[in-house]
Amino acid sequence: MCQSFSSGYVDFVSNAGLGMKAVCESCGSHSGIVSSFLGVCRDCIVAGEGKERIAEAHRKSKARFDLPLEVPTEGRPCGQCVNVCRIPSGERGYCGIRENSDGEVRPVVEGAVVEWYYDPLPTNCVASFVCPGGTGAGYPEYAHAKGPERGHKNLAVFYGACSYDCLFCQNWTYRSLTRELRPVMSARELASKVDGRTSCVCYFGGDPTPQIEHAIRTSEIAVERDEITRICFETNGSMSKGFLKRVAALSYDSGGCIKFDLKTWNEDLNIALCGTSNKNTLRNFEWLADYEKERGDRGFPFVIASTLMIPGYVESDEVEKIASFVAGLNPDIPYSLLAFYGAYEMMDIPTTSRRIADECYSAAKECGLSNVRIGNIHLLW
Repeated sequence: MCQSFSSGYVDFVSNAGLGMKAVCESCGSHSGIVSSFLGVCRDCIVAGEGKERIAEAHRKSKARFDLPLEVPTEGRPCGQCVNVCRIPSGERGYCGIRENSDGEVRPVVEGAVVEWYYDPLPTNCVASFVCPGGTGAGYPEYAHAKGPERGHKNLAVFYGACSYDCLFCQNWTYRSLTRELRPVMSARELASKVDGRTSCVCYFGGDPTPQIEHAIRTSEIAVERDEITRICFETNGSMSKGFLKRVAALSYDSGGCIKFDLKTWNEDLNIALCGTSNKNTLRNFEWLADYEKERGDRGFPFVIASTLMIPGYVESDEVEKIASFVAGLNPDIPYSLLAFYGAYEMMDIPTTSRRIADECYSAAKECGLSNVRIGNIHLLW
């Protein structure tokens, strides 16, 4: 029987069978895990059903933070990302951070809505199992030590906007930053936080995409110093190709890496869970893999993939398709499978079980990927 869970103690609740019953509003099925907020099961989603119910869920999610409810289609083109917003005069794009002001599409603030902090190395970031900061790979050109860079730190840059609307978002508080339009920093002010013990800068959020020009300018200033300053991105990969090319050059040349969160393979599933298409993400990931081949081997990976294993929605069948795609580009691309815990609008979905994680791991390995890792293993039950 399909169940949903209302607390974080899912290992106990699921075994006891105490969760609330959830039913797919499209087919009435009890046969799998269904998010009560989304209201549609995975089978119906991939069959192209329940689209209005899905759209309503995302409108409700966006309305909670006074963000634009849908992608605008009439007005000046933005061109920043996959959403291809055409923004009417005086209004904002889907991300809520770009606007049409007097016929010019630009950020709504001077600088960017962004927070930052220092994270001692090695960090718990998705790429730490292969990057110079976590392993010493690339020493001495790109790393300070032959092993983990203890004593150094990462400048973690959290952007307060996103091109997606993930209902399971585990960094969902970025939406409050978008709504409040603060704190705001210039690129030069943010770059000044890179000091003598900072060996890498990592942009995430939210997502860097809606404010990618700020990230690029910050990086250009940061790498001017004559010290190791790796530039890294954790992103949904939805940015336009022109920005991706600039990001790739900055990251590759500095010894950094780019991690794409490949949330799904099926486009309808991506739209259901994240509010928009994944086509640009997959195209961009393929381009990055080719870029790495053209630039040559630095001795450590440049492109990294990750997928959040969401019970009922993103399990081994979806991972198999993603892994097959990645392996077809380069079987040595690292792939991190991340355990899920209930968050934001999908609090009633249980954490990833060890069974699901093992099945996803096996599926990825069977596709030919040589470097597969399960992250957040403390969540598995």
